[in-house]
Amino acid sequence: MKQYYLLFLALLTLVGCHKDVTSEKGDYAYFGGEIINPNSDFVILSKSEEPLDTIYLDDKNRFLYKVEDVATGFYSFFHGGEYQIVLLEPNDSIMFRLNTMDFDESLVFTGQGAKKNNYLINMFLDSEAEYENVLKYSQLPPLEFEHKLDSLREGKLKKLENFYTKNGNSEVFYKVAKDNINYNYYASKEIYPFAYYGHNKLKNLESLPEHFYDYRKNIDYNDTLIKDYYPYNAFLRYHFDNLALAEHFTHSEDKYFKRNSLCYNLDKIKLIDSLSTNVDIKNRLLFHYAIRYVNSTENVESCDRLLKEFLSRSTSENNKKQLAYLTESLKKLKPGYDFPDIKLINYNNTELVAKSLFNKPTVVYFWSYAIKGHFIESHNKVNELREKYPELKFVGININLDDAKNWKKALKQYNFSFENEYQFANPDDAKDAVALNSINKVMVVDNNGKIAISNGNMFNVNFEEQLLGLINK
Repeated sequence: MKQYYLLFLALLTLVGCHKDVTSEKGDYAYFGGEIINPNSDFVILSKSEEPLDTIYLDDKNRFLYKVEDVATGFYSFFHGGEYQIVLLEPNDSIMFRLNTMDFDESLVFTGQGAKKNNYLINMFLDSEAEYENVLKYSQLPPLEFEHKLDSLREGKLKKLENFYTKNGNSEVFYKVAKDNINYNYYASKEIYPFAYYGHNKLKNLESLPEHFYDYRKNIDYNDTLIKDYYPYNAFLRYHFDNLALAEHFTHSEDKYFKRNSLCYNLDKIKLIDSLSTNVDIKNRLLFHYAIRYVNSTENVESCDRLLKEFLSRSTSENNKKQLAYLTESLKKLKPGYDFPDIKLINYNNTELVAKSLFNKPTVVYFWSYAIKGHFIESHNKVNELREKYPELKFVGININLDDAKNWKKALKQYNFSFENEYQFANPDDAKDAVALNSINKVMVVDNNGKIAISNGNMFNVNFEEQLLGLINK
């Protein structure tokens, strides 16, 4: 999971909505757990990104919840800024135990329905561990790469067959686990051209073996059972990247891949609309790509064209409002404009105005302890940049909504300096003011408090060139 988009922002603002669970009608399941080192006193249970309830922990940091009229499928549970999923079916009675210090790795399920969920969480962890190997395989010629990938897939399918035969889990579990294997396999093949040929040689797509994408004939673009499952959603995103690229090259004079090309992104919007009919899947994909484009382009005017196309195809009124608002906010953050007048809180709990920090060219980056990978990678990257560019100041802003102890705890846990670290005093207003909808967003300000770069990304290859340009002015 290497992309860090702020879908979690909505989740951080959820409040409890307690429904009546007294009825015994219909199918139901029990879900509960014990949390070691809890970061808050509650867990949020959701289905398809809609919160079902806020469930409070007891004095032993445990909870038990009855899911009435349970719909078979994936449910998400959130605690302290982190989340995982659980596959629930009628008559399941699942308990989990985890330690927030090692959230995913410590997660263990027990009870009726536990075996299938333990198997799925282990698949998730194995896939993360396998990621680096697949990247190495991606440097091999197409047929060698395919052979390596096929061997991995066959081994996993055989292991699944043995487990299913021995344990007799449900057909729903078998389908989901098999989809996990297949869609991870498909995603690796969709990523391959970018890893092997590079962005400057993607015209070489035509040289791939004729059968390389044969699996595309069987893709279900509207699978409601796994619509909330990460391997499926990740595959669809890589897949539409590739489909749109092939479409783009048929009518564009571009010889090289340009991720931020407006034309290319418009092609993606149109393809999603034509292939996906499920409202949830289509709206999620449309919003993902629209947000990604708006968050990565410096050409604010082009956002209006993309917004118009998005509005004509999305049926989510909430997504439409968010994208329209973000587009308008970005227009107020053009280079040369003043950095927004927002308030921050420093490590000593003193409130101050952001513009008071800009006594020299400053890089402003944002982070959340809920996205651990980005939190660690961004701070390590900043430490590297700070050494290379002492002329610059680097200011980190934590965006979490809870009290200060958790962001301070995160910095302390990973031995990151507290210097030039702040938290939004009024997170909701501040996020709107800086048009923050991607955790990768970086803003660069000159020593007069004027915006030099409004929508940067410190992980982009050209970011240091942009910094040098500012230093040499």
